[in-house]
Amino acid sequence: MRSNKVLLTGGAGFIGSNYVQLALANTQDKIYVLDKLTYAGNLKNLEGCLGEKGATFIEGDICNEKFIKSLFETHKFNQVIHFAAESHVDNSITGPAAFIETNIVGTFHLLQNAYKLWMEGPHKLKDDFKDARFLHVSTDEVYGTLGETGLFTEETPYAPNSPYSASKASSDFIVRSYFHTYGLPVVTTNCSNNYGPNQHKEKLIPTIIRKAISGQDIPIYGDGKNVRDWLYVWDHCKGIQLALENGKLGETYNIGGRNERQNLYIAHTICDLLDALQPKDETASYRDQIRFVTDRPGHDFRYAIDASKIEDELGWSAEENFESGIRKTIEWYLQHKERLL
Repeated sequence: MRSNKVLLTGGAGFIGSNYVQLALANTQDKIYVLDKLTYAGNLKNLEGCLGEKGATFIEGDICNEKFIKSLFETHKFNQVIHFAAESHVDNSITGPAAFIETNIVGTFHLLQNAYKLWMEGPHKLKDDFKDARFLHVSTDEVYGTLGETGLFTEETPYAPNSPYSASKASSDFIVRSYFHTYGLPVVTTNCSNNYGPNQHKEKLIPTIIRKAISGQDIPIYGDGKNVRDWLYVWDHCKGIQLALENGKLGETYNIGGRNERQNLYIAHTICDLLDALQPKDETASYRDQIRFVTDRPGHDFRYAIDASKIEDELGWSAEENFESGIRKTIEWYLQHKERLL
Protein backbone atom coordinates (compact mmCIF):
# COMPACT_ATOMS: atom_id res chain seq x y z
CA MET A 1 0.00 0.00 0.00
CA ARG A 2 1.40 3.38 -1.03
CA SER A 3 1.88 5.91 1.75
CA ASN A 4 0.58 9.35 0.78
CA LYS A 5 1.66 12.71 2.17
CA VAL A 6 -1.65 14.30 3.11
CA LEU A 7 -2.40 17.91 3.99
CA LEU A 8 -5.59 17.85 6.04
CA THR A 9 -6.89 21.35 6.64
CA GLY A 10 -9.17 22.13 9.57
CA GLY A 11 -8.11 18.89 11.22
CA ALA A 12 -8.57 20.14 14.78
CA GLY A 13 -12.21 20.89 14.09
CA PHE A 14 -15.24 18.65 14.39
CA ILE A 15 -15.34 16.61 11.18
CA GLY A 16 -11.64 16.92 10.43
CA SER A 17 -10.55 15.47 13.76
CA ASN A 18 -12.87 12.50 13.32
CA TYR A 19 -11.39 11.95 9.86
CA VAL A 20 -7.86 11.99 11.31
CA GLN A 21 -8.84 9.11 13.60
CA LEU A 22 -10.29 7.17 10.67
CA ALA A 23 -7.26 7.75 8.43
CA LEU A 24 -4.76 6.75 11.12
CA ALA A 25 -6.69 3.53 11.69
CA ASN A 26 -7.14 2.60 8.03
CA THR A 27 -4.13 3.91 6.08
CA GLN A 28 -0.35 4.17 6.20
CA ASP A 29 -0.50 7.80 5.09
CA LYS A 30 1.64 10.53 6.61
CA ILE A 31 -0.91 13.10 7.73
CA TYR A 32 -0.14 16.76 8.33
CA VAL A 33 -2.98 18.45 10.21
CA LEU A 34 -3.23 22.17 9.53
CA ASP A 35 -5.50 24.28 11.72
CA LYS A 36 -5.67 27.94 12.72
CA LEU A 37 -7.10 26.99 16.13
CA THR A 38 -9.91 29.51 16.08
CA TYR A 39 -12.91 28.98 18.37
CA ALA A 40 -13.87 25.96 16.22
CA GLY A 41 -10.50 24.20 16.45
CA ASN A 42 -9.35 22.40 19.57
CA LEU A 43 -6.24 20.29 20.07
CA LYS A 44 -8.20 18.20 22.56
CA ASN A 45 -10.05 16.85 19.52
CA LEU A 46 -6.76 15.27 18.42
CA GLU A 47 -5.82 13.60 21.69
CA GLY A 48 -4.15 10.30 20.91
CA CYS A 49 -3.73 11.21 17.23
CA LEU A 50 -0.50 13.22 17.31
CA GLY A 51 3.08 12.17 17.88
CA GLU A 52 5.67 9.85 16.36
CA LYS A 53 3.15 7.23 15.21
CA GLY A 54 0.33 9.66 14.55
CA ALA A 55 -0.28 12.85 12.65
CA THR A 56 1.90 15.97 12.57
CA PHE A 57 0.19 19.16 13.70
CA ILE A 58 0.88 22.52 12.05
CA GLU A 59 -0.74 25.70 13.33
CA GLY A 60 -1.47 28.15 10.56
CA ASP A 61 -3.96 29.99 8.37
CA ILE A 62 -4.97 28.90 4.86
CA CYS A 63 -5.47 32.60 4.06
CA ASN A 64 -1.72 33.24 4.47
CA GLU A 65 -0.51 32.82 0.91
CA LYS A 66 3.23 32.75 1.68
CA PHE A 67 2.73 30.25 4.49
CA ILE A 68 0.70 27.89 2.31
CA LYS A 69 3.24 28.15 -0.51
CA SER A 70 6.04 27.26 1.92
CA LEU A 71 4.11 24.23 3.25
CA PHE A 72 3.61 22.78 -0.23
CA GLU A 73 7.23 23.40 -1.20
CA THR A 74 8.57 21.86 2.01
CA HIS A 75 6.38 18.78 2.37
CA LYS A 76 5.45 17.96 -1.25
CA PHE A 77 1.91 16.81 -0.38
CA ASN A 78 0.30 14.55 -2.96
CA GLN A 79 -3.15 14.71 -1.33
CA VAL A 80 -5.17 17.55 0.12
CA ILE A 81 -8.32 16.95 2.17
CA HIS A 82 -9.86 20.36 2.67
CA PHE A 83 -12.12 20.63 5.73
CA ALA A 84 -11.08 24.10 6.92
CA ALA A 85 -14.01 26.50 6.79
CA GLU A 86 -15.97 29.03 8.72
CA SER A 87 -19.25 27.16 9.12
CA HIS A 88 -21.49 28.69 11.80
CA VAL A 89 -24.48 30.22 9.99
CA ASP A 90 -25.35 32.65 12.78
CA ASN A 91 -21.78 33.96 12.80
CA SER A 92 -21.93 34.45 9.03
CA ILE A 93 -24.94 36.73 9.49
CA THR A 94 -23.24 38.95 12.07
CA GLY A 95 -19.70 38.79 10.62
CA PRO A 96 -19.57 37.62 7.00
CA ALA A 97 -16.06 38.89 6.18
CA ALA A 98 -14.29 35.93 7.82
CA PHE A 99 -16.40 33.54 5.73
CA ILE A 100 -15.40 35.24 2.49
CA GLU A 101 -11.72 35.18 3.44
CA THR A 102 -11.47 31.62 4.74
CA ASN A 103 -13.93 29.79 2.55
CA ILE A 104 -13.15 31.52 -0.74
CA VAL A 105 -9.66 33.04 -0.57
CA GLY A 106 -8.25 30.25 1.59
CA THR A 107 -9.57 27.59 -0.78
CA PHE A 108 -8.04 29.44 -3.72
CA HIS A 109 -4.58 29.46 -2.08
CA LEU A 110 -4.76 25.70 -1.53
CA LEU A 111 -5.85 25.02 -5.11
CA GLN A 112 -3.26 27.30 -6.63
CA ASN A 113 -0.39 25.78 -4.66
CA ALA A 114 -1.54 22.26 -5.42
CA TYR A 115 -1.61 23.20 -9.10
CA LYS A 116 1.91 24.68 -8.97
CA LEU A 117 3.32 21.61 -7.19
CA TRP A 118 1.49 18.86 -9.06
CA MET A 119 1.31 20.11 -12.64
CA GLU A 120 3.63 21.21 -15.45
CA GLY A 121 0.78 23.25 -16.88
CA PRO A 122 -2.91 22.84 -17.72
CA HIS A 123 -3.84 19.14 -17.98
CA LYS A 124 -0.20 18.01 -17.53
CA LEU A 125 0.39 16.26 -14.21
CA LYS A 126 4.02 15.78 -13.20
CA ASP A 127 5.15 12.15 -13.09
CA ASP A 128 5.59 12.24 -9.29
CA PHE A 129 1.99 13.38 -8.85
CA LYS A 130 0.06 11.16 -11.27
CA ASP A 131 -2.06 9.89 -8.37
CA ALA A 132 -2.52 13.25 -6.62
CA ARG A 133 -5.96 14.13 -5.26
CA PHE A 134 -7.64 17.25 -3.88
CA LEU A 135 -10.79 16.42 -1.89
CA HIS A 136 -12.98 19.45 -1.16
CA VAL A 137 -15.52 19.08 1.65
CA SER A 138 -18.66 21.18 1.20
CA THR A 139 -22.26 21.33 2.41
CA ASP A 140 -25.82 20.75 1.23
CA GLU A 141 -26.62 24.34 2.18
CA VAL A 142 -25.23 25.50 -1.19
CA TYR A 143 -28.44 24.15 -2.77
CA GLY A 144 -30.67 26.50 -0.80
CA THR A 145 -33.90 25.26 0.72
CA LEU A 146 -36.51 22.62 -0.06
CA GLY A 147 -40.25 22.55 0.46
CA GLU A 148 -41.94 19.63 2.14
CA THR A 149 -40.93 17.23 -0.65
CA GLY A 150 -37.95 16.60 -2.91
CA LEU A 151 -34.24 15.90 -2.38
CA PHE A 152 -30.99 17.62 -3.27
CA THR A 153 -29.05 15.77 -5.97
CA GLU A 154 -25.69 16.55 -7.55
CA GLU A 155 -27.62 18.24 -10.38
CA THR A 156 -29.65 20.57 -8.13
CA PRO A 157 -28.94 24.22 -9.06
CA TYR A 158 -27.07 26.20 -6.44
CA ALA A 159 -29.18 28.74 -4.53
CA PRO A 160 -27.36 29.66 -1.28
CA ASN A 161 -29.30 31.82 1.17
CA SER A 162 -26.77 32.80 3.87
CA PRO A 163 -23.30 34.35 3.70
CA TYR A 164 -21.97 30.98 4.91
CA SER A 165 -23.61 28.92 2.18
CA ALA A 166 -22.79 31.55 -0.45
CA SER A 167 -19.11 31.41 0.49
CA LYS A 168 -19.12 27.61 0.32
CA ALA A 169 -20.90 27.70 -3.04
CA SER A 170 -18.21 30.07 -4.30
CA SER A 171 -15.48 27.72 -3.14
CA ASP A 172 -17.20 24.79 -4.87
CA PHE A 173 -17.20 26.70 -8.14
CA ILE A 174 -13.52 27.61 -7.81
CA VAL A 175 -12.69 23.94 -7.21
CA ARG A 176 -14.74 23.01 -10.28
CA SER A 177 -12.94 25.62 -12.38
CA TYR A 178 -9.53 24.18 -11.47
CA PHE A 179 -10.64 20.81 -12.81
CA HIS A 180 -12.11 22.08 -16.07
CA THR A 181 -9.47 24.76 -16.79
CA TYR A 182 -6.31 23.08 -15.49
CA GLY A 183 -7.19 19.40 -15.07
CA LEU A 184 -6.40 19.53 -11.35
CA PRO A 185 -7.46 16.15 -9.89
CA VAL A 186 -10.30 17.30 -7.64
CA VAL A 187 -13.31 15.60 -6.06
CA THR A 188 -16.03 17.46 -4.12
CA THR A 189 -18.36 16.12 -1.44
CA ASN A 190 -21.47 17.91 -0.18
CA CYS A 191 -22.82 16.62 3.11
CA SER A 192 -25.95 17.03 5.20
CA ASN A 193 -25.92 18.12 8.86
CA ASN A 194 -23.29 16.24 10.85
CA TYR A 195 -23.40 15.34 14.52
CA GLY A 196 -21.26 13.29 16.87
CA PRO A 197 -18.15 13.57 19.10
CA ASN A 198 -16.03 16.74 19.02
CA GLN A 199 -18.73 19.03 17.58
CA HIS A 200 -18.43 22.62 18.72
CA LYS A 201 -20.62 23.41 21.70
CA GLU A 202 -22.52 26.20 19.89
CA LYS A 203 -23.99 23.88 17.23
CA LEU A 204 -27.59 22.71 17.62
CA ILE A 205 -27.18 19.26 19.19
CA PRO A 206 -24.37 20.14 21.64
CA THR A 207 -26.31 23.30 22.55
CA ILE A 208 -29.42 21.28 23.43
CA ILE A 209 -27.34 18.89 25.55
CA ARG A 210 -25.41 21.73 27.22
CA LYS A 211 -28.47 23.80 28.03
CA ALA A 212 -30.37 20.76 29.28
CA ILE A 213 -27.80 19.47 31.76
CA SER A 214 -26.99 22.98 33.01
CA GLY A 215 -30.65 23.70 33.78
CA GLN A 216 -30.98 26.54 31.26
CA ASP A 217 -33.65 27.24 28.67
CA ILE A 218 -33.22 25.15 25.51
CA PRO A 219 -33.72 27.59 22.60
CA ILE A 220 -35.50 26.37 19.45
CA TYR A 221 -35.83 28.73 16.49
CA GLY A 222 -39.33 29.62 15.27
CA ASP A 223 -41.83 26.78 15.64
CA GLY A 224 -39.18 24.05 15.55
CA LYS A 225 -40.52 22.57 12.32
CA ASN A 226 -37.40 23.23 10.21
CA VAL A 227 -36.13 19.92 8.84
CA ARG A 228 -32.55 18.71 8.45
CA ASP A 229 -31.09 15.43 7.18
CA TRP A 230 -28.76 14.21 9.93
CA LEU A 231 -25.52 12.32 9.26
CA TYR A 232 -23.38 10.73 11.96
CA VAL A 233 -19.87 12.12 11.58
CA TRP A 234 -18.14 8.73 11.36
CA ASP A 235 -20.40 7.74 8.45
CA HIS A 236 -19.51 11.02 6.74
CA CYS A 237 -15.79 10.40 7.19
CA LYS A 238 -16.09 6.94 5.63
CA GLY A 239 -17.82 8.52 2.64
CA ILE A 240 -15.06 11.10 2.27
CA GLN A 241 -12.41 8.37 2.33
CA LEU A 242 -14.25 6.43 -0.39
CA ALA A 243 -14.61 9.56 -2.54
CA LEU A 244 -10.92 10.35 -2.10
CA GLU A 245 -9.78 6.85 -3.03
CA ASN A 246 -12.33 5.83 -5.66
CA GLY A 247 -14.27 8.92 -6.71
CA LYS A 248 -14.22 10.02 -10.33
CA LEU A 249 -12.14 13.15 -10.85
CA GLY A 250 -14.14 16.32 -11.33
CA GLU A 251 -17.25 14.77 -9.84
CA THR A 252 -19.39 15.74 -6.85
CA TYR A 253 -20.78 13.20 -4.38
CA ASN A 254 -23.61 14.09 -2.00
CA ILE A 255 -23.32 12.35 1.37
CA GLY A 256 -26.54 12.24 3.40
CA GLY A 257 -27.88 10.14 6.22
CA ARG A 258 -31.45 9.67 4.98
CA ASN A 259 -32.48 10.78 8.46
CA GLU A 260 -34.79 13.77 8.10
CA ARG A 261 -35.92 15.13 11.44
CA GLN A 262 -37.61 18.34 12.60
CA ASN A 263 -35.59 20.48 15.02
CA LEU A 264 -38.25 20.06 17.69
CA TYR A 265 -38.03 16.27 17.32
CA ILE A 266 -34.27 16.56 17.82
CA ALA A 267 -34.80 18.45 21.06
CA HIS A 268 -37.47 16.05 22.30
CA THR A 269 -35.32 13.00 21.51
CA ILE A 270 -32.28 14.41 23.32
CA CYS A 271 -34.38 15.37 26.34
CA ASP A 272 -35.97 11.93 26.49
CA LEU A 273 -32.59 10.19 26.31
CA LEU A 274 -31.20 12.48 29.00
CA ASP A 275 -34.23 11.69 31.16
CA ALA A 276 -33.14 8.05 30.97
CA LEU A 277 -29.35 8.49 31.09
CA GLN A 278 -29.09 11.36 33.59
CA PRO A 279 -32.57 11.97 35.11
CA LYS A 280 -33.34 15.23 36.90
CA ASP A 281 -35.80 13.59 39.30
CA GLU A 282 -38.83 11.34 39.11
CA THR A 283 -41.29 14.07 38.12
CA ALA A 284 -39.32 16.53 35.98
CA SER A 285 -38.28 16.19 32.34
CA TYR A 286 -35.66 18.08 30.38
CA ARG A 287 -38.45 18.83 27.90
CA ASP A 288 -39.72 21.41 30.41
CA GLN A 289 -36.70 23.59 29.53
CA ILE A 290 -37.57 23.95 25.82
CA ARG A 291 -38.35 27.52 24.76
CA PHE A 292 -39.20 28.85 21.29
CA VAL A 293 -37.18 31.91 20.25
CA THR A 294 -37.32 34.35 17.33
CA ASP A 295 -36.33 32.67 14.09
CA ARG A 296 -33.02 33.66 12.54
CA PRO A 297 -33.00 35.70 9.28
CA GLY A 298 -33.15 33.61 6.10
CA HIS A 299 -33.59 30.33 7.99
CA ASP A 300 -33.91 27.60 5.35
CA PHE A 301 -36.94 25.38 5.91
CA ARG A 302 -35.65 21.99 4.86
CA TYR A 303 -32.50 20.23 3.64
CA ALA A 304 -32.47 16.63 2.45
CA ILE A 305 -29.90 14.80 0.35
CA ASP A 306 -30.29 12.04 -2.21
CA ALA A 307 -27.14 9.97 -1.59
CA SER A 308 -27.85 7.49 -4.39
CA LYS A 309 -24.77 8.41 -6.42
CA ILE A 310 -22.20 7.63 -3.72
CA GLU A 311 -24.23 4.61 -2.62
CA ASP A 312 -24.46 3.15 -6.14
CA GLU A 313 -21.06 4.14 -7.54
CA LEU A 314 -18.81 3.81 -4.50
CA GLY A 315 -20.75 1.37 -2.31
CA TRP A 316 -21.16 3.76 0.62
CA SER A 317 -24.05 3.61 3.07
CA ALA A 318 -24.73 5.20 6.45
CA GLU A 319 -24.42 2.69 9.28
CA GLU A 320 -26.14 4.83 11.92
CA ASN A 321 -29.72 6.05 11.89
CA PHE A 322 -30.46 9.16 13.89
CA GLU A 323 -31.75 7.31 16.93
CA SER A 324 -28.65 5.11 17.25
CA GLY A 325 -26.22 7.92 16.47
CA ILE A 326 -27.75 10.44 18.85
CA ARG A 327 -27.53 7.99 21.76
CA LYS A 328 -23.79 7.51 21.05
CA THR A 329 -23.39 11.28 20.82
CA ILE A 330 -25.14 12.01 24.11
CA GLU A 331 -23.19 9.29 25.89
CA TRP A 332 -19.94 10.79 24.57
CA TYR A 333 -20.84 14.30 25.77
CA LEU A 334 -21.87 13.01 29.19
CA GLN A 335 -18.41 11.45 29.43
CA HIS A 336 -16.75 14.65 28.18
CA LYS A 337 -18.79 17.37 29.85
CA GLU A 338 -15.78 19.68 29.83
CA ARG A 339 -16.30 20.05 26.04
CA LEU A 340 -19.62 21.77 26.75
CA LEU A 341 -18.19 24.44 29.04
